[in-house]
Amino acid sequence: MKYLRTEANLGEAECSTDAVASSQRLELQLQSVREDLESLPMDAAADSRMKLLLDSAYVLLDLERREEAWEVAKPIFDEAIASENWLRAVEATDVLFQADRPDSVKALAHGIWLGVTFPIDPELSVAMLQYMVEETPDNSDGAAVAAAAARYITDLRAEGQQRDDLQFFTMQLLGDVARRHGQVDEQEVFEFWIERLELNDPAKFLPRLAKILDVIVEESWWFDRDTLRAKIPEQS
Repeated sequence: MKYLRTEANLGEAECSTDAVASSQRLELQLQSVREDLESLPMDAAADSRMKLLLDSAYVLLDLERREEAWEVAKPIFDEAIASENWLRAVEATDVLFQADRPDSVKALAHGIWLGVTFPIDPELSVAMLQYMVEETPDNSDGAAVAAAAARYITDLRAEGQQRDDLQFFTMQLLGDVARRHGQVDEQEVFEFWIERLELNDPAKFLPRLAKILDVIVEESWWFDRDTLRAKIPEQS
């Protein structure tokens, strides 16, 4: 999976020698991406340039150069919103959140709102909600709401092998939240927990998610949500 953090792609801690070699590889990767950027023709599509810039920002994160990553990603976020490139906008918020700056949690809220509102790659939407699950205290309903939204988006948007993979992942995520939140360890109790929190009804949990995002952002949104809602593509 490209965006999700799983045990398989987190890997094990490296020894110091491996860490130095990894850092060198990352520096070479960053240099390569920047060379690709410089070689882009003047008339290249804006999406191609944004993708390469975001690629460089992800490498900067891996190098722990977080402030630089933020400085790369924030203008891309603004440009992507202006050009209605929702995928790149959410990728930018992914970088901004991982950059661990003062407004990183606010960036996460923006990414979740966009990832739920617009039909982008469902894996990225789920990844943003995974962050929210990880950041929410065990005794809060927020993690349960985020996990339910991740499951809903998977069922709504994913297809083929991606659907199978995300369904497995989001069900595990929901189960982990149930154990954290309600000490749930039996299927019958799990189903009761789902019903009690109304996590089987998107008409109930999606508005709750929206309220949580409002609290995080403190009504200081970086865009006008009503204007963006008018751009949601019609279902055929």
